[in-house]
Amino acid sequence: MDSSLKIFLDLFVGSLGFAYFIYGKKQRVLIPTLCGVGLMAYPYFVQRMLIYIPAALLLALLPFLIRE
Repeated sequence: MDSSLKIFLDLFVGSLGFAYFIYGKKQRVLIPTLCGVGLMAYPYFVQRMLIYIPAALLLALLPFLIRE
């Protein structure tokens, strides 16, 4: 895969994770906070796009699927 696309996706997913983390921390809600940490951390460990994209979607949608 093209490295510039991977860098863009990493930046986008990390930014989304940071926003979830800040929201969860300010609202004192656990699920968005943990999903934010996960979205910021997992791009360092996952390289294959077949795992990368579904995992990002799952972590991004999880706060909407699980309400506290």
